[in-house]
Amino acid sequence: MKIVIATDAWEPQVNGVVRTLNQTFNHLVEMGHEVFIISPEGHRTLPCPSYPSIRLALFPGKKVSADLDKINAQSVHIATEGPIGMAVRRWCIRNKVRFTTSYHTQFPEYLRLRLPIPIRLTYAWLRRFHRRAERTLVPTESMRERLEKNGFNNVHVWGRGVDIQIFTPENPQLIDLPKPILLNMGRVSVEKNIDAFLALDIAGSKVVVGDGPDLEMLKKRYPDVLFTGAKFGQELASWVAAADVFVFPSKTDTFGLVLLEAMACGVPIAAYPVTGPKDVIIDGKTGILNEDLGEAISIAVHLNSQDCIDYARKNSWQACSEVFAHYMHDNSHEKSYRASVITSDLF
Repeated sequence: MKIVIATDAWEPQVNGVVRTLNQTFNHLVEMGHEVFIISPEGHRTLPCPSYPSIRLALFPGKKVSADLDKINAQSVHIATEGPIGMAVRRWCIRNKVRFTTSYHTQFPEYLRLRLPIPIRLTYAWLRRFHRRAERTLVPTESMRERLEKNGFNNVHVWGRGVDIQIFTPENPQLIDLPKPILLNMGRVSVEKNIDAFLALDIAGSKVVVGDGPDLEMLKKRYPDVLFTGAKFGQELASWVAAADVFVFPSKTDTFGLVLLEAMACGVPIAAYPVTGPKDVIIDGKTGILNEDLGEAISIAVHLNSQDCIDYARKNSWQACSEVFAHYMHDNSHEKSYRASVITSDLF
């Protein structure tokens, strides 16, 4: 099957959306599909306000249309609602091509943290964006319920996985700090609610692994916290494996890939009982969900690491990609056997 995945989030960005699409791309190719990624690469871009590492395509419509005309895809999936996503959506509607979408980010809640825009207005725009899709794919059941309560139709669950070859309890980073090691990893930004973790008066040492727009501000505010900056691959996994508890203070994630990655390293989770954590964590076994984050940490430190590992290993990217392929198959019954990533050199 010839599949197009359109996304405003792509390499070199580092976030859950990019990791999800990368894994999906690789597994679809292994399954024999021909996969094209349409991204900001090859377009003029400008930095996203407050997120300079995220580059948004400027007026991508003409090039996107030319690329799609040449590809002649049998299935189109729009992963994001940015300029690339909007351009591909317009092309699909204009050419009467069926498409699916996915909802990766609680955008209304994120936006409300930064600008005085009512959440209901953002949801109204998002409903309009997704309503022409054959399906809108979300990572969890509670996210499906939330969108349906906000007037979305044809919402289906497409779960997430973990790379158990990289994220293992082996070779933990040696951290010469008082135990327990309480670690958070991910984008260091306001919507991740990291302040709620760092402000806790609790025994042990706090470690933050990652980069983002709030990093320098938090370094100054919390001089006793170890900020490592961004880490990748095996080095990232070794930092996670060194933790006694993985602390996840975000209340706006749709899933939280880092939760499965931490569990695969044998690290229990402390989190709030909200969308994302409550879908991924087995409360009392692989983590603790509690409105009191400090209490959650105090209990989670005593959980069995092996329970976390066993649970994480049941969530493979292969299985997730098969679900995605099933949804895409509704648009085509043909198969093809090559993969390409669209760049400025290809078209």
